[in-house]
Amino acid sequence: QVQLVESGGGLVQAGGSLRLSCAASGRAFSTYSMGWFRQAPGKEREIVAAINWSGGMTHYADSVKGRFTISRENIKNTIYLQMHSLKPEDTAVYYCVGEGWGDTWSSWGQGTQVTVSS
Repeated sequence: QVQLVESGGGLVQAGGSLRLSCAASGRAFSTYSMGWFRQAPGKEREIVAAINWSGGMTHYADSVKGRFTISRENIKNTIYLQMHSLKPEDTAVYYCVGEGWGDTWSSWGQGTQVTVSS
């Protein structure tokens, strides 16, 4: 079992930037994929980005391509989501996920709120 703790959410104006972090513990971090989901009020949860165990393969939702970057530091057991050019529609609770790919993940963090004001 993997434990995930997110940090870095907050309130930002449209056009601004934020960086989310997710610290993992409980199993060898460098052996599994990680990712970020988000859920906006009244909407279904959606995957934002994912990264494989080595960082050599990434996936992004079309809505964030070119604006968000997912990365990982295996030595720190941490992944990041760098978000630029934020839009009000990026407002959501962002969840860190581990051990999976696509829509199926075994481990979930508690979530961190990102609010983008217009």
